[in-house]
Amino acid sequence: APPGHTQDGVQDTSFRWQCVDQPIGKLLFRRFLEGVPEFAAAAALWSELEAFEHCEDAEREASANRLRSRFFTPGGSEHCGFLSATATATPTG
Repeated sequence: APPGHTQDGVQDTSFRWQCVDQPIGKLLFRRFLEGVPEFAAAAALWSELEAFEHCEDAEREASANRLRSRFFTPGGSEHCGFLSATATATPTG
């Protein structure tokens, strides 16, 4: 299928395609999040998660701990209370 279309040829209107894979869509969605006070923490979390994906292995544990305390812990500086308990659970194994 051509870019922007599903396997059956239908135009892809998914969030991932429009707001993650497409640079202009990503930029516009991020600006929207940053411009709405109740969504600013979500914008910051997204940015930090992308940075986490690119950090060195030696830095991952400390970075994950900072993410947990800042975004996933009630009382954290930018707690994202809209996330489910499953999304914020510490990985096991």
